[in-house]
Amino acid sequence: MDFFFGCPTKVKPEGNQEARICPRCHNAAMFSAKSRTWFELCFVPLIPMNSKHVWMCGICQLQVNTQPGWEPQIAQPGYQHPQLQGQYGSPQNAGYGYQPSYTQPQPQK
Repeated sequence: MDFFFGCPTKVKPEGNQEARICPRCHNAAMFSAKSRTWFELCFVPLIPMNSKHVWMCGICQLQVNTQPGWEPQIAQPGYQHPQLQGQYGSPQNAGYGYQPSYTQPQPQK
């Protein structure tokens, strides 16, 4: 009879879930989470072996242990990734899509 066992790590969000800026990829995708390593037998988690609080990025998967005095920067409303700023039009046309400029036909002489 075959038995399968392992020790995978599972991450669950916890606490304040405000969007925060990831120091690696600069996306507003960091969140507070609890990382826990389990002993599994036949793919069933049985015994929690290790537990720690982390900051995790949902895009690049960066995990940083929670440290006293350090938190990722909170993303302000309207935050835009630094490399994408200015690529999608000016803010005065935001929400209106393509705005063609209409010219008046010139009278024939």
